[in-house]
Amino acid sequence: MYASGRFGYVYVALSAVLFAASGTAAKYLFLHGVTPYQLVQIRTAIASAFLLAWLAVTDRASLRIAPQSLPRLILLGFVLAATMFAYFYAISRIPVAAAILLQYQSPVLVAAYALLFSRERHSVKTLAAVAGSCIGCYLAVGAYTLDLLSLNGAGIAGGLAAAAFLTAYTVLSESALRRHKPWTVLVYASLFSAAACNLLYAPFEGLARSYDAVQWFWVLFIGIAGTAVSLGLYNKGLRLIRATHASITATLQPIAAAAIAFFFLGEAMSPWQIAGVFLVVASITLLQLGKDNP
Repeated sequence: MYASGRFGYVYVALSAVLFAASGTAAKYLFLHGVTPYQLVQIRTAIASAFLLAWLAVTDRASLRIAPQSLPRLILLGFVLAATMFAYFYAISRIPVAAAILLQYQSPVLVAAYALLFSRERHSVKTLAAVAGSCIGCYLAVGAYTLDLLSLNGAGIAGGLAAAAFLTAYTVLSESALRRHKPWTVLVYASLFSAAACNLLYAPFEGLARSYDAVQWFWVLFIGIAGTAVSLGLYNKGLRLIRATHASITATLQPIAAAAIAFFFLGEAMSPWQIAGVFLVVASITLLQLGKDNP
């Protein structure tokens, strides 16, 4: 495999770790009264402002796009906002483990889309990695302790919607990245995502709340590291490896969340959860064997 392909996996893995850390920070803010929609509004507003300022200083040429590219990027922005909101809505209605499990069924949907619409033939190892990552995610988040059928129906619908929107975001991003740089795609997706959030809800209500210094730290962390940097790394990885492979690698997010909970919150992991961690890591490693990347 080309070295660039391996960097693609590294970028997506780092993105997953940052997203996991922002998930832990999000739970802290939820406990202090921030609502799921306010958090989406906050993170998209901060991420878009940060990206716009950063590119204006470092690479202003990246901000220039052809007018015909706008409809696709507007759609991508709305899908990004919908992905975040559906995930946080699910977390607010059902256990976090169940929400994560439902959202990270997206590798199956991405693989199905590639097969049905892009006519991409999947190797046996890719199909094995899809199955392994989904089963590993199920074990790692401890979903085997949940009675999924008894959970809140709206929460389950939110989790499934999050998986569908995450799939759409991955597919649309892969297409946009054929024409634009990763950071160009992300800055416009973030801008239109922030616009959607502030049109559909009271403008900047999340940022108008009163926060103490610690809360502001986590707000900025989620907006910059957990959104702008995390999604930027995901886009960079998506430009180097296939969408199916990127979505499988992204299942490291619940693994990273479990590791953070273990090391910083003292939450012990059961043998089944540890087995799930190893299964996800093994699935991602399997993808990197041979010559299955573009």
